[in-house]
Amino acid sequence: MKPVIHALSGTSLTADERSFFADSDPAGYILFRRNVENREQLRALTDSLRALAGRDDLPILIDQEGGRVARMQPPEWPAFPAPAVFSRLYDIAPASAIEAARVNAQALGLMLSEVGINVDALPLLDIVRPETSNAIGDRALGDEPLRVAALGRATIDGLRKGGVVGIVKHMPGHGRAVVDSHKELPVVDAPADALETDIAPFATLKDAPMGMTAHVVYRAWDENRPATLSPTVISEIIRDRIGFTGLLMSDDLDMKALSGSAGEKAAGAIAAGCDLALECWARMEEMVDIAAALGEITPESRERLSRAMATIADGPEDADFAELIAKRDTLLALS
Repeated sequence: MKPVIHALSGTSLTADERSFFADSDPAGYILFRRNVENREQLRALTDSLRALAGRDDLPILIDQEGGRVARMQPPEWPAFPAPAVFSRLYDIAPASAIEAARVNAQALGLMLSEVGINVDALPLLDIVRPETSNAIGDRALGDEPLRVAALGRATIDGLRKGGVVGIVKHMPGHGRAVVDSHKELPVVDAPADALETDIAPFATLKDAPMGMTAHVVYRAWDENRPATLSPTVISEIIRDRIGFTGLLMSDDLDMKALSGSAGEKAAGAIAAGCDLALECWARMEEMVDIAAALGEITPESRERLSRAMATIADGPEDADFAELIAKRDTLLALS
């Protein structure tokens, strides 16, 4: 198994993709809007990926956060609110906000499970600030570590009840970035003591099953390398200081914050300490380059992957989707 998550080019596997994936055996896959048409098509696609891999616990990811980040969209699927709405409710009714976030995530999990998706790149634990890049914006759960951790925990728990693994991101915190890492490399000059606020929610949720790194340079910890490519940040901050024990994947390697070839970036992320590299564009030449640059997944990373997927081994809990949505909306109406 290669320590990489690959993307697909369309709504079904091409012959070239099928052949390449059968040979390279990636750890998992990630889906985007281009891969999504309707329930029947999407279920057939995820079934085909599991059949090709021969693994029932194959991780199939999606970015389905709610708000502006939603790959599965109306009219086929209902819209979900942006995460920031739960923070607004938290201002006046913290317990209600936590419950609203939980039932929202459970409903989201049920929607994903129905079509064979079992990992959602949610929640963000980034502490939003006035200067935070709009790349984060209303995707964040708030500006205080306590509320972000509480709402993040509720989101992970709700997803799990819906049969889906959550991913905490972007470790060790993207909130101080004032530029969009999709377009350029953010550099954070804050001192180490100030960064304690940023890592606090991640430390509270250090037992989360999966995490995703930030393509951000934190000069207090590593003068030149973004977290994704920094052995210092991954070992000393994410693993030791935060205490994160789950599976750690990179953010999308194609983001302009990183430089180099696809293979160089993937190998760099793995060498730095990421368990998996994330490739999101399904360009065959780049996927071949990545496969050539990577060895087999390490036993430690394989164990972390198995442990993360085992958290949903029993499948989704019995619940009524419409009742969960109605409960969420009743609670959000309080704000």
